[in-house]
Amino acid sequence: MAPARGLVKRRVSAALVDRVADEPVIALHGPRSVGKSTVLRAFADSHGVEVIDLDDIETREAAIGNPAWFVTGQTPLCVDEYQRATDVLDAIKTRLNREGSRPGVAVITGSTRQDALPQTAQALTGRLHTMTIWPLSQGELAGDEENLLQGLRDFPEAAVAQHPASGTTRVDYVSRACAGGLPLAVHRSETTRARWFDDYLRQSVERDAAELVRLRQRQSLTDLLRYSAAQTGQLLNITKAADSVGVERKTAEAHLRLLEDLFLVVRLPSWGKTLRSRVSARPKIHVVDSGLAARLLRLAPAKLSAPTPSALADFGNLLETFVVGEIRKQVSWLDEPVTVGHWRTSDGAEVDVVVEFDDGVVVAFEVKANERATGADFTGLKQLRDALGPRFGAGVVFTTGRRSFTYEDRLHVMPIDRLWQPIDIRSAPTL
Repeated sequence: MAPARGLVKRRVSAALVDRVADEPVIALHGPRSVGKSTVLRAFADSHGVEVIDLDDIETREAAIGNPAWFVTGQTPLCVDEYQRATDVLDAIKTRLNREGSRPGVAVITGSTRQDALPQTAQALTGRLHTMTIWPLSQGELAGDEENLLQGLRDFPEAAVAQHPASGTTRVDYVSRACAGGLPLAVHRSETTRARWFDDYLRQSVERDAAELVRLRQRQSLTDLLRYSAAQTGQLLNITKAADSVGVERKTAEAHLRLLEDLFLVVRLPSWGKTLRSRVSARPKIHVVDSGLAARLLRLAPAKLSAPTPSALADFGNLLETFVVGEIRKQVSWLDEPVTVGHWRTSDGAEVDVVVEFDDGVVVAFEVKANERATGADFTGLKQLRDALGPRFGAGVVFTTGRRSFTYEDRLHVMPIDRLWQPIDIRSAPTL
């Protein structure tokens, strides 16, 4: 893999411009070092305004001392890392009360989920629209605008047939999954990337977590993160997690919420419980970045590329987290509300990712670390298709193989790299 270096065009930037035209305040949330500040500065430059950087200690102290003064003047107000001086949000609310909740008043960024912050941070409830910036997608790294979700929803047959055979090898997929998408890590050598991830994790626990809560059991938080990495792509069992880490269940639940608040892990909720009474209600757990997961598990590319059963199992779990992350990124750019989850029944049928669009259309994905898809790989997708009927738009088994083809009615096989190769929707026939 040789992704482009330099400033990467972020898909969320275009979405931000659109949302600012409709919403009074936009909050850009996402992991530490994901590029929030870069997106905000580019937006501010395009509007001829400055960024209020609350990571700067002098600026932060001044904002804490006189927050109202900081939110006067031209709009849009651009505030970076607002969670470090949340009284600024009250000042923005006061301005909105005085001037009216017109669109484009402020764009703010934060490295924690808004609902994890103190009560003062809830001041803008009802006037604040949240957008999440995830790590770089493979399409962003290549300079392409991937659109597979839209293609499968609107033109599934064309989306499957449009691409030639894939040239991406298993070694390539291993390299991409281990690199992840955090901008400051992805271009590094294997050795320097490992050091960077270690520093990233240390700062997340020692600084960021401490800013949110009074953390007495710092080691158990780190242990739970490593346990979550070992379970990435699997059903979450919070009781088993607590036993493994050696803490009470309620402590494990609180720690897990903290890891979510810091955008280190993500729960993929169960979907479709109304379809069948015997559908699992348990979420799956995923580390937010596959490169971070690989480092937590000490899975180097050479180890994952080895022709051994253990390497294949480790790669399969990491690959699912990698693919789920890529799908989550594409979902975050869509204009319409979209629901994402996984589907699993008590009799063992499962689908790794289910994406439900606002009009009820569903596209679903199963991820396999093999070059070929067998009939058994379609078991969950078939049951889901039959349960949904016409609402089921397309089901895809992703493989590390070369070819895309239709297996049977609305069920397809595609190489994983189709996720980041653009589909020419304009040339697709109207179905």
